[in-house]
Amino acid sequence: MTHPLRVRAFRLLFLGRTVSSLGDAVVPAALALAVLRATGSTGSLALVLACAMVPRLLLLPLGGVVADRFHAKRVAVATDLARCAAQLMVGVELLGDAPSLTHVAVASAIGGAASAFAIPTAAPLVAGTVEADGRQRANALLGVTANASRLAGPALAGLLIWAAGPGWAFVLDGISFAVSALLLAAVRVRHVPVPSRSLGADLAHGWREVRGRDWYWTSLLGHGVWNGAAAVLMTLGPAVAVDRLGGEGVWVLMLQGGAVGLLAGSLLATRVRPRRPILVGNLALATYAVPLALLAAAAPAPAVIAAYCLALTALGFLNPIWETVVQAQFAPQVLARVTSYDWLMSLGAMPIGYAVAPLVAGAWGTPAPLAGAAVLVALACAGTAAVPGVRRLTWPATPAPQPAKEAVG
Repeated sequence: MTHPLRVRAFRLLFLGRTVSSLGDAVVPAALALAVLRATGSTGSLALVLACAMVPRLLLLPLGGVVADRFHAKRVAVATDLARCAAQLMVGVELLGDAPSLTHVAVASAIGGAASAFAIPTAAPLVAGTVEADGRQRANALLGVTANASRLAGPALAGLLIWAAGPGWAFVLDGISFAVSALLLAAVRVRHVPVPSRSLGADLAHGWREVRGRDWYWTSLLGHGVWNGAAAVLMTLGPAVAVDRLGGEGVWVLMLQGGAVGLLAGSLLATRVRPRRPILVGNLALATYAVPLALLAAAAPAPAVIAAYCLALTALGFLNPIWETVVQAQFAPQVLARVTSYDWLMSLGAMPIGYAVAPLVAGAWGTPAPLAGAAVLVALACAGTAAVPGVRRLTWPATPAPQPAKEAVG
């Protein structure tokens, strides 16, 4: 088996994604501080975040259709350029004397809309540059670089904000997208043309592909519950850490432990090939119930931190495994559409968790939503073991039939 990084096309893709991941990793901290500095309002920050999230959720299914129909590489290059423009717009605005919240919100909406078209291109780009036997390692390598960026990003953001201000973090992110676009433009990606149909027919075809595989749609439900529970933890966890576990330092250590776990899980996925990948991955995801339950019980801080690190290790391990199986089980001309439904389910569950957590905590106390989320995660993720398709799907996954005619671009 040829190592993916020995393949020029994947090497360029990997470099592009590494650069853009590092640029993206500095933005969350910079955005929060920039908006709070400019307005002093958490409501303004929520508005800007919503401007990015809403178009992303609304346009994801359309993004899947576009990526399948018009070649994932071209769509990825176009969206990188759009996000470059959006981030530079925010950066220039923040570098001025009186940044406009309206301009920042509009740029965030543009970036969110572009990401709805970019996200579904990830699977077709890997499948179109790496042969089937190298995809697990390729997906794991992309996971490693993304998670390493998340680990280094806050420190880099802090350095940039301290040295030059938050605007330069957005300028850096914009430049990273420009570099990614240039590298992607040089990548040769296999593409299977999609028959000309209406938008509705394309969306319906993608949904039939999802619905026709019990292991896939039941796993999507489990992953959606996981993301909703993660939103509950991120909403209520800081208060529990500060009030009952020892202070802000506990929460910071917990987040850093999670980042280390994600990176460790991605590295593990470069080496381990479970015979029943979806079953093992979903059972591993169920471990997220442990830190939720420990937070609900206000267990000692070291136990909570260790449990969270372990749970995020499971996530870091699952992601490359999941992506590899999906790339093998679905025909290349529907990959973007089926993965767009995956992302829609996962991202759509998070606002529900953010909204429900404080409401339930206000009515019954903070432990109640944390404990409830723990039960739901355990049932939803471990419960997929009862699905025949989840138990039967073994490694290596049987590749989907490849149509004879392919285009390279």
